[in-house]
Amino acid sequence: MANYSTFAKLYDDLFDESAYEDWFQYATKHIANQQGKVLELAGGAGRLAIMLIKAGYDVAVLDLSTEMLGLAMQHAKQAGVDLPLYEGDMREWSGLTTKFATITSFADSFNYLANEQETLQAFEQVALHLEAGGQFIFDVISPYQTDVYYPGYMYNWHDDETAFMWASYGVEEQAHTAEHELTFFVYDEAIDGYKQIQEIHTERTYELATYIKLLEQAGFKDINVTGDFGRQAKVDEQTPRWFFTATKA
Repeated sequence: MANYSTFAKLYDDLFDESAYEDWFQYATKHIANQQGKVLELAGGAGRLAIMLIKAGYDVAVLDLSTEMLGLAMQHAKQAGVDLPLYEGDMREWSGLTTKFATITSFADSFNYLANEQETLQAFEQVALHLEAGGQFIFDVISPYQTDVYYPGYMYNWHDDETAFMWASYGVEEQAHTAEHELTFFVYDEAIDGYKQIQEIHTERTYELATYIKLLEQAGFKDINVTGDFGRQAKVDEQTPRWFFTATKA
């Protein structure tokens, strides 16, 4: 799974804020029970959760990273909102007894799981923590993203004190898998120079039929899939990201 322990704040600062607006619009359009409790699973620094709270939703965040949850606490305090935070692994979070009307998860969270079995475990945990008839709303990247778009992808950015380099590669003999080499160079006054921070993130995805099969095995029905934050009603072989809505059976 993704490990943000070394540069949670750097990652949070760099993330495209316009994507949060797209996820916000998608979530608010599809959350059926606007009065029910919402859990942002793998909600990271809480930026989307805070947007939802400001719009009147009752939202909590669960994330594996204590550093990300620390940032979520800071953001909530700055925004003047109450944001319940839970630390836990999306594959096993039975210690949380609260049931939710809606559970959301965006930004590739399930693509960091190691295999289909772990994905099924995470889906089962979602079903376990949903109320009867509750909603599951999430996205994943598609095989087009891992097989066509990411191999050879590069992105560079810098300001006066920080530089960021992102390079992505395909992974041989591992279907629909991509590796991201993320490198930050951060100015450090103590050494009057730049400190390098690097992490490797691995993402994998599956055919659409596999996700539907796993959702059904976990206890979901009424599964609907769209693209482009719901603006593409029918996905095709070049859709980079799939958006799912499903109901607990």
